[in-house]
Amino acid sequence: MIHRVVGAKAPPWEALPVPSAPYELDACYRYCEAMARARHHNFPVASLFVPTALRRHIFPVYAFARTADEIASEPEYEGRRAREIDAWEAKLEACFFGETPDHPVFVALADTIARFDLPITPFSGLLTSARMDLDIARYSTMVDLMAYTHVGAASIGHVMLYLGGYRDASLHRYASDLAHALAHASFWQDLKADLDRDRIYVPAEDLSHFDLTEADLRALRPTPALDALVRYEVARTRALFERSRPLVDRIGPDFAIEIALMWHGGMRILDKIERAGSRVLSKRPRLNNADKAAVVLRALAWRGTALSHRGETLARWLAPERAPETAPEPDR
Repeated sequence: MIHRVVGAKAPPWEALPVPSAPYELDACYRYCEAMARARHHNFPVASLFVPTALRRHIFPVYAFARTADEIASEPEYEGRRAREIDAWEAKLEACFFGETPDHPVFVALADTIARFDLPITPFSGLLTSARMDLDIARYSTMVDLMAYTHVGAASIGHVMLYLGGYRDASLHRYASDLAHALAHASFWQDLKADLDRDRIYVPAEDLSHFDLTEADLRALRPTPALDALVRYEVARTRALFERSRPLVDRIGPDFAIEIALMWHGGMRILDKIERAGSRVLSKRPRLNNADKAAVVLRALAWRGTALSHRGETLARWLAPERAPETAPEPDR
């Protein structure tokens, strides 16, 4: 499930070394993988537990989603966000109308779309959420926030199931719950970073319930009321993870460990957010190597897999994340 990535200081897609035109397909897939490896995540993206035939196709989906998110949020795009989203959408539509892509992300994405007969709807949904970011920086209710993550994170969650050939409606319902949960966990994890961008994902009704205001958040001072707010948001997000739990039990072996990694990674970061309480406003919680090892082992225990991949996948995730050949070093 693709979800927003905030807080890492990696260059935007236009700053990464781009394969030379005419674009060679494998080079474009490597470029998309570089984008994924340049970020810190709460779970591995396209781990070695995903079959090789499917793994490479996750990267262009991630690259498409991450770029849309960066256009809507990163300062490099200030003053041209709407124009860049429109251009990104035009490139997407070209993929579905058989036109020759003019960007490496879309060369790889067009190939993935054709191979798996993917619909345009979830990709368009993610661009809708990016446009919402241009106009909406506050959410009155949790219903409003869920509507936002529904068109964005949940849409791309559906794409991931399509890649595995999963069309069962109940699995997609559980995938939506998992995508909501992952996105909401990132909201609470990145509370301070979003404040710096003048964005607040905590619903106004929740602030009011705990007798808090935006000024209380911006004061960056730990208080019992803020601790209570964080505990509440964490508890509600845990409920979303529990709603999604049947997906891990029912998904096939091709994606079983990957989904379990997402589930346990999200729940693990919630534990750290809850322990931090209102201190999330001064120091961003993140998973350390011990946390990541626990996530991998719990995922393996839940569904099991060939143990030959365990060490390689764990070592790759625990190492500083670096994209093959072209990826810049992350600074967090």
